[in-house]
Amino acid sequence: MFFPKPSNVTLKSLSTLRRRFATALITKPFPDDPTGAYYDEVAADAVSSGDYSALRDVLNKRVQDGFNNNKSSFSFLTHSNCSPSLIDKLVETISHLNEGYTRRNALDLLVARLCKIRRREEALRVIESLARGGVCVPTAWTFYPILRSLTRERSLDHARGVVDLMAELGIGLDQIGYNVFLKAYCYAGDFDEAAGVLRKMEEEGIAPDARTFDTLVLAACRAGKVDGAMVILRRMVDDGVPMLYSTHMYVIRTLLRMKCYEHVMRYVRSFVGRDKLLDAELLGVLASKLVNLKKEEEAMSILVEMKQRGVPMGYKLREFYKMNARKKNGARVGGVVEEGGNGV
Repeated sequence: MFFPKPSNVTLKSLSTLRRRFATALITKPFPDDPTGAYYDEVAADAVSSGDYSALRDVLNKRVQDGFNNNKSSFSFLTHSNCSPSLIDKLVETISHLNEGYTRRNALDLLVARLCKIRRREEALRVIESLARGGVCVPTAWTFYPILRSLTRERSLDHARGVVDLMAELGIGLDQIGYNVFLKAYCYAGDFDEAAGVLRKMEEEGIAPDARTFDTLVLAACRAGKVDGAMVILRRMVDDGVPMLYSTHMYVIRTLLRMKCYEHVMRYVRSFVGRDKLLDAELLGVLASKLVNLKKEEEAMSILVEMKQRGVPMGYKLREFYKMNARKKNGARVGGVVEEGGNGV
């Protein structure tokens, strides 16, 4: 497709935009204080009326006004109207947007929208069209919606093909990209490939982050290899990598499923006392799960610790604690009375 030489389009003034939209198929007047949602509506109306110059002006103006393009900017594009001609018009429009952030951001969001409606081939065509001649140079971030979509469907051969295309454009995988593949291999139970991803990361000097370890812990837990998960957790602690909340939940759920109640209580207690919010989450979740499993003694042990540490309880946990505390106190008092009576 032929593109005219790209130029840095001057942003239209508010009054010019008002005049343009007043003559287009847009019924609402252009407000003095527009919102992001209003720009989305104007963009959709511009496409509906076939006025792609107006679409270009809207996409430029909204960024100037501080309303960055977002996931709704191309929501007018649906599976039913995603024709090659419409895609070509959108590509041409993006090629004439202001250079830099505005143009690249529009490319990223158009690709993301196409992936959302399961039109990955069109998304790749858009990237290649705009990358040609340096009209809009994509980044690794541009490709992530495509890679995530493919790996979720376990189309790993196609995903590796996308990585090859990235390499042709001089774009390599970064930490996020490697994590996408690592997650896919772990979910598929292909731990040899996952180990290969980790080796590749290390070879390229890319350190695993919290999401990398989170994926590995999940994989180990799903495979029932809790010991392996603990080894990964120890490495996280040694490397000073902050642990995600979800990482804790994988371990807690797995240990409870295996009926390792003492182990899960020790695990949670090993992490409390450092962050009050985390204390409330870990202790509260564990106590609730123990109550649901009818492990009253273990639940009370956790609740007593919560009370001692001043960790707030939810309504149901408070009521459970009060009821069981009364039972325990009543039994203790009854025992004392009985002993006193026998001594008289």
